[in-house]
Amino acid sequence: MTRDLRRDLYAVGAAVLLVTAAVLIGHHIQHTRHTLRVNWPPLLGSWGPHLGPGTPVAVVLAVATVAYGPALAARLPWRALLAAAWGAATAWILSLALIDGWQRGVAGRLTSRHEYLQVVGRFHDVPAALRDFTHHILLESPDNWPAHVAGHPPAATLTFVLLDRIGLRGGGWAGTWCVAVGATACVAVLVAVRALADEGLARRAAPFLVLAPAAVWMGTSADAYFAAVAAWSVALLALAVTGRRVRSGALGSGLLFGLSCYLSYGLTLFALIGAAVLLLGRGRVRERPGLLVLLLAGAAVVPTAFTLAGFDWWEAYRLLVTRYRQGAGGIRPYGYWVWANLACTVLITGLATAAGLRRTGATLRHHRGESPARPGGPHRSGADARLALLVAAAVLALLVADLSGMSKAETERIWLPFALWLLPSCAFLTRPRAWLAAQAVLALLVNHLLLTGW
Repeated sequence: MTRDLRRDLYAVGAAVLLVTAAVLIGHHIQHTRHTLRVNWPPLLGSWGPHLGPGTPVAVVLAVATVAYGPALAARLPWRALLAAAWGAATAWILSLALIDGWQRGVAGRLTSRHEYLQVVGRFHDVPAALRDFTHHILLESPDNWPAHVAGHPPAATLTFVLLDRIGLRGGGWAGTWCVAVGATACVAVLVAVRALADEGLARRAAPFLVLAPAAVWMGTSADAYFAAVAAWSVALLALAVTGRRVRSGALGSGLLFGLSCYLSYGLTLFALIGAAVLLLGRGRVRERPGLLVLLLAGAAVVPTAFTLAGFDWWEAYRLLVTRYRQGAGGIRPYGYWVWANLACTVLITGLATAAGLRRTGATLRHHRGESPARPGGPHRSGADARLALLVAAAVLALLVADLSGMSKAETERIWLPFALWLLPSCAFLTRPRAWLAAQAVLALLVNHLLLTGW
């Protein structure tokens, strides 16, 4: 056993201990104080071993990806790889969701009393609904919004209103939209990694992005859709700063970042990942300062449109903080969730990512003091450093979200947009098939042993 592998296993052991502590301590707190407001801490779910129609498909996909994924990722033409990654990710997410059956796993997820489809009928007059949106956030307000509607800016709800308007009505279409669009997030991450680091690292990361345990919660969750929008904002910015799509990339990135902020308040933290992209491509930014103008112009479009329509983002966020404290967020203990949330992150990113993050830290230490935009040494070494910086920015964004106290529980869903950017750290790992197998086993165990939901 090499020294690096031994250290990887130490990181995995620490991750396992963190999850074990979160489970044991969480169950004790919940059974004695009833303050965690989850049935199977640190996850929002309940114990319920089961099989379903998605079981055989999920197992076959897992075995095939472990056996052939790394080789195919290395050999396929780039565009074919992106298409294959999206198709495989979609199939993986959907097969895991169908372990719970079509109704519970897909069609019923977005129709529960907390979800967006409950209020589609209240948006017949969209401008009026936007002007009136903040008047229904607080619990004591008349006809207060369901938890997920109140907890997000109105672009999230408007997505499902628009689907309904074009004839794609009901939970089945809404769930399918979230799965199909959410699966493109892995493609966006691959595009960004190739542009900012190199193609070899992107190819090594591809199977891990496809077979992510996060897929358990991406099917079917609106946060999967949010994750894709935010991921493409980063990918387009990466293309812009590396000269591949300077104008369209910068403008499109800004537009999608602005939309991200109106899908979820927490996605404003993607500015930290965007800042890392600008740092990595600062040479191009200096050559083409108009890139920043286009980026900011694009970012202003969605906020301007919603503001002119009568929605006040800042007022809504202020009211949301109050609503959060009125509900479970005001009861759940910060002292537990501030570290148990990280245990949730282990479960959605997998043990391979724990080892990958260990190697990311080692890479950053090795390249300390070097310019990420113009790394010294061989190209391979410089690419590693650039990928490590990108992953570190995602870790920073996730930690800020954690320390804010506005993410206490349900982070297996809420943090999906950030978690996807930790997975490329697995490109640093040797023996990819063994690590992929660990990822697949974790996802299958969670989905078959627990009834997850929100």
